[in-house]
Amino acid sequence: MAALNNADEGSAAGTGAGTSQSGTSQSGTSKYKRVLLKISGEVLMGGQEFGLDSDTVSRIAQDVKAGRALGVQVCLVIGGGNIFRGLAGAAAGIERASADYMGMLATVINALALQNALERVSVHTRVLSAIPMSSVCEPYIRRRAIRHMEKGRVVIFAAGTGNPFFTTDTAAALRASEMGCDAILKGTKVDGVYSADPKRDKAATRYETLTYLDVLSKDLKVMDASAISLARENRIPILVFSIQEAGGFAQVLAGRGRSTIITEKG
Repeated sequence: MAALNNADEGSAAGTGAGTSQSGTSQSGTSKYKRVLLKISGEVLMGGQEFGLDSDTVSRIAQDVKAGRALGVQVCLVIGGGNIFRGLAGAAAGIERASADYMGMLATVINALALQNALERVSVHTRVLSAIPMSSVCEPYIRRRAIRHMEKGRVVIFAAGTGNPFFTTDTAAALRASEMGCDAILKGTKVDGVYSADPKRDKAATRYETLTYLDVLSKDLKVMDASAISLARENRIPILVFSIQEAGGFAQVLAGRGRSTIITEKG
């Protein structure tokens, strides 16, 4: 598979960068040229208590396809909590580093599932893993990932940062920084950031805008502190929206969707 991928890279070198799979560009319909979509593994469960719900995975694939149709280059980071969570494993007595590596392998499973769903709807996709496993996906190489996106392919970053003690939120902020993304879109189960869990607290306040420091000082559970700090350092806005609603990703990209925007000035 590695040889085939390398040949594909070479054969693509002669065509213009930034051309979508259809050969047309519609970047004028979105203010973003390149974004990273971060979704948790739990989202992929749908209504189940564990694993992957095929209907949910297929719907998310359609959402990503709709985002690509706007001419936006898309990359993704997916959590692994629907299969295994490193912190939960550590709490159960597994050595923390080993538990985190197990969680990274769970993200590879999710990445391959979403790749399959995307390619069923004719979206060319590459999975790049921070932990080399050449039999099932490509190793993460920054310049290769950028080239894939320039060729109109969706890139899914698997295995987090490749290091224990870091969350997939931090991996998302890191990859977005490396890829030069214009924004990080975090797909959640609610339509933005609230002062408390809106499902448990009916008085929870929804924020339209926040600053990075607001998120840290209010201890809002959007992303972990390392991810927020990295996004702030690289001035990458974070848009939190509901991935539960079909078409939500494309609507946010087009500036019509409901979301909370986190920036330096709020």
